Amino acid sequence: MSRIAKEPVELPKGVEFKRDGNVVTLKGGKGELSMELNSEVELKQDANVLSFAPRSRSRFATAVAGTMRSIVANMAIGVSEGFERKLELVGVGYRAQAQGKKLSLTLGFSHPVEYTVPEGINVETPSQTEVVIRGADKQQVGQVSAEIRRFRPPEPYKGKGVRYADERVVLKEAKKK
Repeated sequence: MSRIAKEPVELPKGVEFKRDGNVVTLKGGKGELSMELNSEVELKQDANVLSFAPRSRSRFATAVAGTMRSIVANMAIGVSEGFERKLELVGVGYRAQAQGKKLSLTLGFSHPVEYTVPEGINVETPSQTEVVIRGADKQQVGQVSAEIRRFRPPEPYKGKGVRYADERVVLKEAKKK
């Protein structure tokens, strides 16, 4: 059995768990998330502790049991605390400005880049060169930050571009004559 699936998920205080057939729903202070369980995974609930186990001994069943356990654990953290990703804009004249559900980025192109923020995600700009992405769904927070980074990834010579706050960009040496 998967080592990850053996670990039970303990639901934090204030998180409601509901199961309707194969659909699992978690509700908390930061929102509500639901997902469909795979038919190969068995879920048991004891008070506020969830246990996952594969239904068969197949390799797929053990792998998907660990995956389902990780997703539900991330959902529990997301609806109680939420997830956050920080981006930095490095470069002369690179700016970000949040306007409601739109993020306007000036990244050295001839036009500003407009990004429409999806539902369930909050985008803030504490300064002109910082973007903070918050949400309950870990996958969606990561996807939005990757899409914003894709507009202008850090280039290897000067390091200009959009990067994650914890990302280290290794600079290349310029061509010698």
